[in-house]
Amino acid sequence: MRKPRALRFGDRVAIVAPASPFARDEFDAGVAELRALGFEPVWDESVFARDRYLAGAAEARAEAFRRAWADPAVAALVAARGGYGSVQLLPLLDREPILEAPKAFIGYSDTTSLLSWLTLSCGITSFHGPMLERRFSRGDAGYDRDSFLRCLCRAEPAGPIAHPHLVALRAGEATGMLVGGTLSIIVASLGTPYAFDPPRGCVLFLEDVDERPYRVDRMLTQLRLSGILGRASALVFGELKGCDEPGGDPAIRDVVVSLTRDFPGPVLFGLPSGHTGGAIVTLPLGVRARVLTGGAPALIIEEAAVC
Repeated sequence: MRKPRALRFGDRVAIVAPASPFARDEFDAGVAELRALGFEPVWDESVFARDRYLAGAAEARAEAFRRAWADPAVAALVAARGGYGSVQLLPLLDREPILEAPKAFIGYSDTTSLLSWLTLSCGITSFHGPMLERRFSRGDAGYDRDSFLRCLCRAEPAGPIAHPHLVALRAGEATGMLVGGTLSIIVASLGTPYAFDPPRGCVLFLEDVDERPYRVDRMLTQLRLSGILGRASALVFGELKGCDEPGGDPAIRDVVVSLTRDFPGPVLFGLPSGHTGGAIVTLPLGVRARVLTGGAPALIIEEAAVC
């Protein structure tokens, strides 16, 4: 894996909009939070473009991403929001310029398309973490500052990432490359030239929002039948916020218990990275991680994600 350099005080962080448009007040509040962290946010005016449910035409969004990545003065890229549209950039991006200058890219939700491409196709560590809208824009209520700084600003393993709501559904211990993201985006990639293709023995993180239990069942079944679940040494689920059946029966946690009953490794549930009702935890993708279920369940990041 190629690793971006650790972020430092005063670094320029480019804000890009690879997917849907965003609220300007959320953008401004997110910019203020990045400045409070000691970074210098920069952006191209095309970030404010609007094309129905997209933040401008695909070529314009891809060009802004390419320019930010190629700019030697930019240390990292962070997405303004998710929504839809990141997958449209993939045919418009070339691997070689990306590989020449590894940089940190931070996002979640729809930007899972870019995170997976960077990590699994380009071999560059990426970061499942806060975007501007509803995350950086809300300060401590929107994102976990500690895990963000540990993952992006220190050239050392981030160590334990735990949470009071994190529970073990299946006991065990396993180690592997941490990969994953939003379940529906991962499943939508299958059958395309950009299909999610994790290595055998990986620690697979899966999260989503507002998907009813039968849809989660369908998507996990697809991952099982495609052989992807069989490559994982451990499964780590997010909160799956809003995924209980209306009325609460079945609860999504019970559905996950049933669907993973034959999985041979450990299974954790409730890690608040991605769509969460609280502060989002940052996860580095493409690095070695260990899942522990004894005592307090935890995901241990055993390898630095930056250099």
